[in-house]
Amino acid sequence: MELVVYLAGQIHDDWRDELANKAKERNLPLVFVGPQTNHDESDDIGEVILGKQPGKLYRDDASAAINNLRTQVLLNKADVVVALFGEQYRQWNTAMDASMAIALNKPTIIIRPESLIHPLKELSNRANVTVETIDQALDVLAYIFK
Repeated sequence: MELVVYLAGQIHDDWRDELANKAKERNLPLVFVGPQTNHDESDDIGEVILGKQPGKLYRDDASAAINNLRTQVLLNKADVVVALFGEQYRQWNTAMDASMAIALNKPTIIIRPESLIHPLKELSNRANVTVETIDQALDVLAYIFK
């Protein structure tokens, strides 16, 4: 059995690579998908596909529509969602993806530092599991195969 895992969360560091490499070291049968991690490509995709937009609002709206479609398709294909909340960046996209996953009834693991317990309390309460580290999230995923 192989699981598709959607990795939701900020795109400004290599946490996805770290998780994927650790999963590979453990020989876990996981396939990873997630948001577009090329920030410029994500921001520009609306104009790339639809052409020049008349202003910033329309530019962002066009890109958001395409990115949201991509996210919805990949979340629907996912067996499990892992959403990482870090301390350094704004976490709107992570919260949106985690909320959408929960609304789609996707099993969801939230990774968040202790400092975010209070601001994420409602989301953590709705997720299946909340952990503090990537290794703990992998332990949860590994347990599925035992």
